[in-house]
Amino acid sequence: MDFTFQVLQNTRSILKKIIENNTLEDLNKVPEGFNNNIIWNIGHVVVSEQLLAYKLSGLKVSLSEEMVNKYRKDSKPNQVVYQDEVDEIKMLLLSTLEKTKTDYDDGIFKNYNTYTVSTTGNTLNNIDEALQFIVIHEGLHYGYVLALLRAIKN
Repeated sequence: MDFTFQVLQNTRSILKKIIENNTLEDLNKVPEGFNNNIIWNIGHVVVSEQLLAYKLSGLKVSLSEEMVNKYRKDSKPNQVVYQDEVDEIKMLLLSTLEKTKTDYDDGIFKNYNTYTVSTTGNTLNNIDEALQFIVIHEGLHYGYVLALLRAIKN
């Protein structure tokens, strides 16, 4: 799983740079033809990893219930995200992943409640499959963030 965590680390570092290199206004902008924004996609990546890895393993997530509800699947941005929340998401990008890797290496993911993902129809049966799907999921949202960047910069 070292390679999987390396890919996730690299993707999240890129997303962190996107936060750092864009204005709060740009992070919150929902361009015409889109139904969400850059900061929602990045928050969604953080929340989804926690739910797919920890919640489905019967473990406690490292996020507030408010954050989970705001960025979970089927949510959408319905209010402006202010700088303090952007800073929290930026910090959580790397800290949650580091904790997941440590917990994985320590073998805490013993149980897993199978879950069929809506995007691909695949069923996740264990933490290894969940982590492999998380890589794909985060790649999809990185691509969406790139499309949003193009839309707001033109």
